[in-house]
Amino acid sequence: MKQAPLQWMVTVAAILVFIAVAWMIVNSMREGARVPVVIESHPVQYPDVSVVRAKAGTHGAVVRAYGAVSPRFSLDLTAEISGLVESLGEDCEPGKRVAKGTLLVSVEDSEYRSAVALAQKELADSRIALLEEEGRSRQAEAEWSSSDLQGAPDSELVLRAPQLAAALAAVASAEAALAKAGRELERTEIRAPFDAIVVERSIAPGSYLQSGSQIAVLYSTDRADIRIHLASEEWAMLPESRVVNSGLWPVQVWHAQSGEAWDGRILRLEQHANSHTRQRALIVAVDAPLDREPPLLAGSFVNMVIPGVELGNLWCLPPSSLSQNGEIWYVTEDQLLRSFDSNIIFSDDKGIYIAAPESLAGEEQQILVRPLSSYVQGMKVNPVEVKGHE
Repeated sequence: MKQAPLQWMVTVAAILVFIAVAWMIVNSMREGARVPVVIESHPVQYPDVSVVRAKAGTHGAVVRAYGAVSPRFSLDLTAEISGLVESLGEDCEPGKRVAKGTLLVSVEDSEYRSAVALAQKELADSRIALLEEEGRSRQAEAEWSSSDLQGAPDSELVLRAPQLAAALAAVASAEAALAKAGRELERTEIRAPFDAIVVERSIAPGSYLQSGSQIAVLYSTDRADIRIHLASEEWAMLPESRVVNSGLWPVQVWHAQSGEAWDGRILRLEQHANSHTRQRALIVAVDAPLDREPPLLAGSFVNMVIPGVELGNLWCLPPSSLSQNGEIWYVTEDQLLRSFDSNIIFSDDKGIYIAAPESLAGEEQQILVRPLSSYVQGMKVNPVEVKGHE
C-alpha cells in the first residue's frame, strides 16, 4: 500500500515527459514550415555533337579508277613455213627478255635452200631466153625494114612482139619465184619481231611445224597499257580532249595489293562508246614497265588517280560526314540539326568533296563528323568542334 504513491508519481512524470516531447516536435514542425524550401535549378543539357567547320571553295578534282595491266602488243608467234625444228635460241624460254631480231627458232632449211637454187637457175634460164628473143626481134625488124613492103605487118608475130613479151614475163615470174624462195629461206630462222618477254613456248627441238603452228607467246616490253572506263560525270572532271590526247597528262598508278606505285600518263581517249556498257574508254600508259623499280608486270590489277580540272563550290569533309542514307548533317546558328541529301563528287587523301547547297555556300558551316541514325530534324544539340581535318 505504501508503493501506490510512488507508482502514481512515476506515471505522472512519464506523462509530463511525453507531453514535453510532443510539444517540442510540434514546435519544431512549425518552425520548419516558416523556413522557405530552396530548390536547386540545373540548366537543360543538350547532347554533344562533333562538328568541323567547312566553307565552300575551289578544289582540283581527282578521278579514281582501276584496271588490269596489259602489254602494248601481245603476239601468238606462229610459223610461216613448214619444217622440222632444228634448234631453239638460248632466250626462247618462258620469262626471258629478248630484243628485237633475237633468234628464237631455227628450222631445218635444206629444202628451202634447194628451192632458192632452183629459182636462181630458172631466173638465169629466163634471162638467157629473153636475150635470145630480143636478138630475134631485132633481126625481124631489120628484115621487115629491108623489104619492099609498105606499112606495118599484118600480124604482130612478124616482128615477134608477143614472143618478146612472153620472155619478159618469164623473167619477171622467175624473179618473183626467187624472191619468194628467199623469203621462205629467211623464215627458217624465226626471230623476235619486237622487244619482248617470252610468256609461253609451245615447241621443242625435233618438233615438226606446219604453217600456222604456234611457237610462243610474246609480250612487248616498250609500254604497258591500262584500259579504264569512266562514267559521264567522271569525264566532266577531266580537261578537254586535246589536252588529254597530248599524251602528257599525268596519272599515278599503284598496285591494288602491295601499294607499289608508278608514274603513268594518259595515252589517248577512244573515239567510240562500248556497245555493252555505253561507256567510253581511256588508255593509261606506263613506259618501259619492266625497267621500273619495282617492275610493273602485265596482268597486275592496279588503281589509278587522275588529276582533273578545278571545281568550285565544294566542301572538303571527313569521309564519315556522309551518313549511310547519303545525307550531310549540319548545325544551324540556333544549334538545331538540319540535313540535306548529297553525293560525293570525288575524294582524295584529304577527304571527300561535297557540293555545297546555294543557301549554305556563302558562310562557314558546322558539319557533323559522325551523324547518327537517331538524329532528327530540328533537334537541339551542343556542337563541339574537332580539329585535325583540313
